[in-house]
Amino acid sequence: MLVRLTMICCGLTATSRRGFFPADEPLEDRLLAGIPALAENLDSATRIWTSPALRARQTTEAFGLQATDVPALKDQDFGAWAGRAFEDVQRTQPDSASAWLVDPGTTPPDGENFKSVAARIGALFDEQKAEPGHTIAVTHPAVVRAAILLVLKAPLTSFRFIDVEPFSLADFRSDGTRWQLRASGVTALKAHRR
Repeated sequence: MLVRLTMICCGLTATSRRGFFPADEPLEDRLLAGIPALAENLDSATRIWTSPALRARQTTEAFGLQATDVPALKDQDFGAWAGRAFEDVQRTQPDSASAWLVDPGTTPPDGENFKSVAARIGALFDEQKAEPGHTIAVTHPAVVRAAILLVLKAPLTSFRFIDVEPFSLADFRSDGTRWQLRASGVTALKAHRR
């Protein structure tokens, strides 16, 4: 039984490009025009999922995909930091901002820590092992980082060392008992730039 899960990182918003913690903003308009060409690089799928966030749903629609919202794929909840510049948080809450950069258990005020994101994704991967076929999931950098670390059995403290670019793909395979990372990178974006 082959199980395949391809995660696609959603596109950027104007605020995330400027170093703000994401809230629920739309994609940058200029990104929407180039996405259909990227869709040609996608393999067919048994299931297509998306995070419920606006930027993920817009990415999915721009790829021309019909998807089901899956709450487990939502971005990390940044709570009171959502919509704020990281520099602003560093200036007003330096200890919390510094801790958040190195400790996956640090929680933004009224938000969610990275350990919780990893637990949510671990549960999703456990369920998915029993679902043969190929699933495409459009999601967020924090979710892709969590998936990579869990599959590699790497410490969650490594989360800040993984850069997940917009429209990059992370492809995971399972034989029903374990997962492996098959490929990771910006294959869709690089193919589009050629």
